[in-house]
Amino acid sequence: MIKDKLNILVTGCGGDIGQSIGKILNEYSLVHNLYGCDISDKNAAKFIYPNFFLGLKYNDLNYIDSLEKFVKENDIDFIIPISEPELRFFSKEKINKIDKAELILASDLALQIGFDKLETANFLKINNLPFPITESIEKVDLLKNFPVILKSRTGSGSSDVSIVHDFDTFLSLKRNNPDFIVQEFLDGDNGEYTCGLFRSKNGIIRTIIIKRELMGSQTGYGEVVDNSEIDNLLFKIAEKLSLVGSINVQLRLTSKGPVVFEINPRFSSTIRFRHLFGFKDMEWSIEDKLNIPISNYSANSIGKKLYKGFSEYIE
Repeated sequence: MIKDKLNILVTGCGGDIGQSIGKILNEYSLVHNLYGCDISDKNAAKFIYPNFFLGLKYNDLNYIDSLEKFVKENDIDFIIPISEPELRFFSKEKINKIDKAELILASDLALQIGFDKLETANFLKINNLPFPITESIEKVDLLKNFPVILKSRTGSGSSDVSIVHDFDTFLSLKRNNPDFIVQEFLDGDNGEYTCGLFRSKNGIIRTIIIKRELMGSQTGYGEVVDNSEIDNLLFKIAEKLSLVGSINVQLRLTSKGPVVFEINPRFSSTIRFRHLFGFKDMEWSIEDKLNIPISNYSANSIGKKLYKGFSEYIE
């Protein structure tokens, strides 16, 4: 029996993605009680979540027990984990439920491929999809063509990404970063894109393509565009991954066409903007878990622009 209203817990809610999801869920008609937890209260999430509390780190021995206790005491229906360490933990341990509360995350293969950048490139190559030439740094002794991209095989964020223009810098980074990969530098003359990709359990695929400009490591400005070549590529990725859920695909439109350089198997930092554009993947993910028809998507936001701003909170 489907409840009229849901009790939802968002973990790792202190960052920009968690705060954006909190704003969405505060407005969602199916939500009764919204809870948010983070390992720190020095963020604005406590002003967004009606019921905010400090939680344990994913690697704490009492982490699962504390979640189970919270689920029982607060009749939680769904848990939405946000932080990548938590998502990796749940993926590795094959956990998709805490007591009676189901986890809302991308399906297993998407998590497995997306959290390993070398596996991402190999997945694209094996499936005859455009891919950047990528190799483990341990296997590269000589480089002739520069620049190249060096980045953590499993890390996230721009702090683990370097554009390398010479062999001496490459050797220096190689000595200190044995887990890095070496990746072909993709020309960005035609722009960089962040793409929302959702697929329901019965195969409904929805996409949104945003041509973006970065502000630090995040999208600071973007415009929703229509590009059939990118859209076709996204559909193929969803099908080859047997995707269920929502992921974020980052690519560049090169002289060879669109080439994916990262698949992030989680909700994106642009989730709030996308929601306002009508791409409501947070709501669709919940509806899909409830086995009810997912809400309609009217893809009529082409040409709309997003600008990343800031809010101030005082207590």
